[in-house]
Amino acid sequence: MNTKKTAVVLFQLGGPDSLDEVQPFLFNLFMDPDIIDFPGFFFIRKLLAGFISRRRSKESMEKYKQIGGKSPIYDLTKEQASALESMLQSQNKNINVFIAMRYWKPSIETAVENIKAAGFEQAILLPLYPQFSKATSLSSYNEWKRQEKRHGLAIQSRFICCYPGHPMLIEAFVENINSAFRRFKNIPSENIDLVFSAHGIPVRYINQGDPYQMQVEETVKGIIKLGGWNSPHVLCYQSKLGPMKWLQPSLHKTIKDLAGRGRKNLLVIPAAFVTDHIETLYEIGIEEYRHALECGINQLEIMPALNSHTKFIQCLAELVINRIDTGELPNTCRRIQSGQKNTSKKSLCPFNFSKL
Repeated sequence: MNTKKTAVVLFQLGGPDSLDEVQPFLFNLFMDPDIIDFPGFFFIRKLLAGFISRRRSKESMEKYKQIGGKSPIYDLTKEQASALESMLQSQNKNINVFIAMRYWKPSIETAVENIKAAGFEQAILLPLYPQFSKATSLSSYNEWKRQEKRHGLAIQSRFICCYPGHPMLIEAFVENINSAFRRFKNIPSENIDLVFSAHGIPVRYINQGDPYQMQVEETVKGIIKLGGWNSPHVLCYQSKLGPMKWLQPSLHKTIKDLAGRGRKNLLVIPAAFVTDHIETLYEIGIEEYRHALECGINQLEIMPALNSHTKFIQCLAELVINRIDTGELPNTCRRIQSGQKNTSKKSLCPFNFSKL
């Protein structure tokens, strides 16, 4: 076993710890060139990010008020990090786990500073995003490289890009779905629709070769195959932002369409969120729940995110140990043929993973 002093870095979105932090959190989000980018944006980025964050902060604050006045994402990620560190240290005492939030605290820069100060010899970069996208995993990786260069962190950093079909990830989903099924009393499973909801991204990302949609579909197929339920299922997307065309169908429209077809019992499953935050607790748990009742749905249940589910933590631990011991990447980290429309040739994941 590799005995180098190893830092495992959990890349996570982040979220405001109080209502006062909502606007600065949104400002950081809209400053990200991997989120908003167009010709000339570099010169007006700060001005535009300030304008958008001010305009959206009041509405966002109201949403955070309804889920406890802050995002739970740091507390839940801290629990995930602690569980992962305990599991990893049972196999290798030279491993410590750090949280690196892309848009809030503790930041990626703070993680770099702490890892350098403590004399770690290598870093394993592990996104808490099972499916790779430019808007999530790539954004965090790019920021890591910027801060690594800025602070002179000269150690090997190995990236784990994605793990949409990892067996332990799929098992964790299936166990959570089975638990959620038990909330439906005396309703045959064929009368319960499984509604998989993933965070949407702009269609142009997919046309440029982003494998996110394909990998979300891989996750859902793995869950359905292992679960073996006779319930109908559908995959949809949520959290659209701005006027661009995003992945369809939307969760909002899917609920309306199912109700219109006389389907009255829905189980909504966050397919790409592994930590509960505003998208699961407010968008699904409050906004879409209200919408479902208005559409005539009898019962809508929501599967919680995986959070610190033991099998999900085992999934993360296996990814890390394999990367440390053998340099092995998950199968889906190889160059991927996307097969997306509007591409003139085979499109690849944005990385040459053999060099990471």
